[in-house]
Amino acid sequence: MTKFDVCALGELLIDFTENGVSPKGNPLMEANPGGAPCNVLAMLNKQGYKTAFIGKIGDDIFGRQLRKTVENIGINTEGLITDKTVNTTLAFVHTLEGGDREFSFYRNPGADMMLNENEINESIIQNSSIFHFGSLSMTSEICEAATKKAVSLAKNSGAIISFDPNLRESLWDDLEKAREKIEYGLAHCDILKISDNEILWLTGKNDFDDAVKALREKYANISLLLLSLGKNGSRAYSKSGSAVAPCAPAKTIETTGAGDTFCGAVLGKVLEKGLADYSDGELLEILEFANTAAGIITERKGALKVMPELSEIYERMEEHKQ
Repeated sequence: MTKFDVCALGELLIDFTENGVSPKGNPLMEANPGGAPCNVLAMLNKQGYKTAFIGKIGDDIFGRQLRKTVENIGINTEGLITDKTVNTTLAFVHTLEGGDREFSFYRNPGADMMLNENEINESIIQNSSIFHFGSLSMTSEICEAATKKAVSLAKNSGAIISFDPNLRESLWDDLEKAREKIEYGLAHCDILKISDNEILWLTGKNDFDDAVKALREKYANISLLLLSLGKNGSRAYSKSGSAVAPCAPAKTIETTGAGDTFCGAVLGKVLEKGLADYSDGELLEILEFANTAAGIITERKGALKVMPELSEIYERMEEHKQ
């Protein structure tokens, strides 16, 4: 059986992003392949790692586009199921001033919600060094069962478990249910990547230091906690170390995929170094690399197909030092 550095489970969808206006004044939308878990894998592929994706798409033009795109990137798709009864999930992304986004999802249900536990490719998970997932695969009972089976398989095989809540409020019937599922992820992960708005909402704190302290006290299983702060940079915490890094300079046009790029860049460094109790200096080095990668992706439309090359990241890092 093929060995994988990282496998991920979750949503694979089309992000329709704004790309100009027609002569009649209508917004033009570009069909960009996306989905947070696969974006993370795409960044890992750029770092030379072997990856695999587990999920479900529809038997439609968008599903076929997604499968072809993922295969062309070099991500293994043996765990990607095609469903003939449910359409591929779609998301329409409106870019706000400053590059932030507003989402409208067409997912009631979408194919990604219908992956069931009997469709999980167990051997992929059992032969992966890291298993990565988010909370959106737990928005339906069917895919929640598949997600929890995958987490159990990963844990039993000794894989490092990585979790990114990636909260999308509009996709949950009840935010208390979202909290419950996210807390499941927190209780089972070794690596947590969480955003500024998510950690404040989750902990009920008004201060990042207090919020981080609350999470670390409650979830001692988390070896590496990564806090993304958008234009304010990022923070990282190991068992005994911590670091803060400013946002990398970038000519931002939109922020789609920035957090996923950051997460993929960090997981690449974990594969390189091994999951350890990193020192302050090691954490800072990881953050500077990941922030630079995320900055580059904000200068591009989409994410999955346009992840930065390693050479680009290191060149940009050198520019920042000058």
